[in-house]
Amino acid sequence: MTSDNPLNDRLDDDDYPAYTMGRAAEMLGTTPAFLRAIGEARLITPLRSEGGHRRYSRYQLRIAARARELVDKGTPIEAACRIVILEDQLEEAQRINAEHRRAAGEPTRSPGSG
Repeated sequence: MTSDNPLNDRLDDDDYPAYTMGRAAEMLGTTPAFLRAIGEARLITPLRSEGGHRRYSRYQLRIAARARELVDKGTPIEAACRIVILEDQLEEAQRINAEHRRAAGEPTRSPGSG
């Protein structure tokens, strides 16, 4: 296979919905009900196959794993989902801010510094 192979592109794509609900739950060490619950909380929205089955990407599984860690520590699932969403928003805002600083020629600061 060459790097021009569409299959290779999909396998390398973090957003490609490659995992079934059962496989995703197995990989995360959780249940399909947990995946449904974080979907209902709008943390992740799985794509659907032509048959209507949920399909998850590697990126979505990383997000779900972060939520699971919080839930395992006793955080209610809705709160865990909100925390993960806010963490992602903060990370994105910091990335954009750093890009603006670079474009303006200002020195960049590490997250959390004043």
